[in-house]
Amino acid sequence: MRVLLSGHQGYIGSVLSKMLLRAGHEVTGLDSDFFLQNRFVGELADVPCLRRDVRDVELSDLEGYDAILHLAALSNDPLGDINPQLTYEINFHATTRLARLSKQVGVKRFLFSSSCSMYGAAGSEMLGENAPFNPVTPYAESKVLAERELTNLADSQFSPVFLRNTTAYGVSPFMRFDIVLNNLVAWAYTTGRVVIQSDGTPWRPLIHVEDIGRAFMAALEAPREVIHNQAFNVGISEENYQVRDLAKIVQETVPGCTVEYSANGGPDPRSYRVNFSKIKNALAGFQPKWNVRRGAQELYDACREAKLTLEDFEGPRFKRITHIRKLLADGRLDSRLRWTSADPVPAASAV
Repeated sequence: MRVLLSGHQGYIGSVLSKMLLRAGHEVTGLDSDFFLQNRFVGELADVPCLRRDVRDVELSDLEGYDAILHLAALSNDPLGDINPQLTYEINFHATTRLARLSKQVGVKRFLFSSSCSMYGAAGSEMLGENAPFNPVTPYAESKVLAERELTNLADSQFSPVFLRNTTAYGVSPFMRFDIVLNNLVAWAYTTGRVVIQSDGTPWRPLIHVEDIGRAFMAALEAPREVIHNQAFNVGISEENYQVRDLAKIVQETVPGCTVEYSANGGPDPRSYRVNFSKIKNALAGFQPKWNVRRGAQELYDACREAKLTLEDFEGPRFKRITHIRKLLADGRLDSRLRWTSADPVPAASAV
């Protein structure tokens, strides 16, 4: 299948692109390259790519593809809070525009990287795909709005699919240490401490970044009637954890580390548990391979391989919001998060 993968130089996209190639798909990447210089460990997929802001995609960029896998977005809650209007512009308006253009040129399948954060402050109840939305951040709200608009585009020729990823973890060439398990392991490795910023009670469903890739692969290859205009929570029902349980696993993984709770830490309103039975039962191709304990060991081993320093961990290199703020402060991005003429990052290879 010939596919266009937006956000292919991101945390999930750089893993998924390699999986797609191994499965025999013809892959083209599309990315604004915000994080191109922030490599961690591992090889990148050798794919042709469009260096393009998703807001600037044109009809001609989309011709000839069987499917669009749309991952490009402002990718977490703090980053979305820099400028909520930009979050809506990129995550909502640019997404729906991309889908309309894709439909116009005859793309049959549109896989949208959505988020379980749309369920918001939900406590300990197990949530299925029909649970009410309760978004508490601009990022989560942008996903709700995008799903609603994409649903309206569905017809006999155009199939949107909504993959509601839960909290990711695991090693990627373009690493993130601003998500919970990755963050805890990096703290433990670089400082000998596991620092919990909440009271440890919030619930988080977790899934390995490779298993998110497996969900996209399964949705891409499934029969149309299985996925057409459907939402799937992407995760494993047994992998719902309270943050304090994650801290214990990290403590047991990283030798000699201790667990500490922030003096100002209280309950985090972003607490939710998710039921993942639909994706397990409906998408036979989705066969997850990871659990949190194995993932913590993988992360610890990668930190040692990369010789991760506290300076790298606390700096802009592996934290999305810190990196974007540095690009803004250095004048490499303007206030609309567009590259300036002073940008020194080399252009990606042309398609």
